[in-house]
Amino acid sequence: MTDVPSARGAEVGRRIGVGLMYGLFRPRVLGAWRVPATGPLIFAVNHSHNIDGPMVMGVAPRATHFLIKKEAFIGPLDPFLTGIGQLKVDRHTTDRTAISRALSVLENGGALGIFPEGTRGEGDFAAIRAGLAYFAVRGAAPIVPVAVLGSSDRPGRLVKALPPLRSRVDVVFGDPFEAGDGSGRRTRKALDAATERIQKQLTAHLENARRLTGR
Repeated sequence: MTDVPSARGAEVGRRIGVGLMYGLFRPRVLGAWRVPATGPLIFAVNHSHNIDGPMVMGVAPRATHFLIKKEAFIGPLDPFLTGIGQLKVDRHTTDRTAISRALSVLENGGALGIFPEGTRGEGDFAAIRAGLAYFAVRGAAPIVPVAVLGSSDRPGRLVKALPPLRSRVDVVFGDPFEAGDGSGRRTRKALDAATERIQKQLTAHLENARRLTGR
């Protein structure tokens, strides 16, 4: 039996994220009211900087279990990330343990955080992996698009790996949407169609978020 990621741990992680993100930066959060208060959901987050995940954890109205590459689980970070309900995933294989744990989050009505691009890049949703469609359809979970803007504009002077301290980072939450066609089918064709729908929705949300924030 797959152990279920700790919901209490994820709430602790959210509180740590609140303290760190609002302490180090100046997040501006738009559209948080769109996030369903209960039930399974998936935050689909663009990814251009390492702080994008912690930023969403800190500003989202719900505790979030992120799928994070296993390479991040090194040394003391391993028990810490596991303890705050985050999920280790091997991106180079079909990681059945990670899949089972992620589905268990949704089955328990939790919020799953996914970077649909699979790895850090331009953060423009240009390449969407099929895993997001699978989780959305299999877990019967609406997707909430999330645009993090400003995290990669320029490096900080003190710590190059972070944005400048007290710089503004915009986080824009979009309207939840269903990825599937309502049939619940998980064939390759159905998931490919769902992935196409997801990409259109996420790209449109990102364009809208950029207009809204002037980024």
